[in-house]
Amino acid sequence: MRLSILDHGHNRRTKVFLTLTSTMSRVDNPDIVKLLLYRPGFLTRPLLELTADAMRGQSYWTAAEREYLAMCTAQVHRCPFCIDTHAELTRIAGHGEIDADDPASARPPLRAVREFLDTITRTPDRADTTAVADLPEHALLEALRVNLVWNIVNRLANAFGFILREGQLHSGTRALHRFGYRFPGFLLSDGEKPAHCDDVVADLRRSVLDRPATTDPALRTAAAAGDPLPEPWLSYDATVRDVSYTITDTDIERLLAAGPTEDQIFEVTVAAAVGAALESFDAGMSALGHTSTS
Repeated sequence: MRLSILDHGHNRRTKVFLTLTSTMSRVDNPDIVKLLLYRPGFLTRPLLELTADAMRGQSYWTAAEREYLAMCTAQVHRCPFCIDTHAELTRIAGHGEIDADDPASARPPLRAVREFLDTITRTPDRADTTAVADLPEHALLEALRVNLVWNIVNRLANAFGFILREGQLHSGTRALHRFGYRFPGFLLSDGEKPAHCDDVVADLRRSVLDRPATTDPALRTAAAAGDPLPEPWLSYDATVRDVSYTITDTDIERLLAAGPTEDQIFEVTVAAAVGAALESFDAGMSALGHTSTS
């Protein structure tokens, strides 16, 4: 992890939980868990609500197929942590209907929607539904939500330097599958009552961009939109949005040397990742004739 706050900055309740789970499993807590349990009111609550439904709710796509789509999104972002994790989850969640190592094993609708998602991830302005025109609309909407989640997480995993340590792939994937991408509610409380929102995507957008934090909402909104920013943010924001796999320890050290705190780097990174992912999601929704909630 490239930010020490994501390793050691959790509240006391979360530190106790992380210590107990690592002691019981005899495996270090995965980086994704540490990220999600840091300041959960900022990103995690709406993201997990979206994720649990997208990955394990009712769907046209099987759980294994959704894990396969998550793996394919990770391949676009060149994220080893997520590629390995979702390849394993494809095997765990499946019943032999798809081989994570063999794209030809995917049924034709899955191959078609994968290409659609790859296109909107790489080039949102070229969203085209021609190849998926025969699929039910709800299947496309469900696939877009899967893609939205992992377009966020892959960028964060790359930016914060997630790695898989000994034993984590086996224990972590099985825990994710068993609990359906849900965390105990007491870990997601940060003393602030979450606002009710019928649209979880809009809730995610507002939580990351509008709520009070250590950075100004205007800075986070600009980072999310890819608008011009003062240095040291400008080049870093573009890297998170476009080529997060190229971020190194040196990039984070350069930011810290320029003055921003780790919390500010955390917030701007999350805003950039969420904004870029929403750009792809909005493009896909528009191609389907829907308008996303701002």
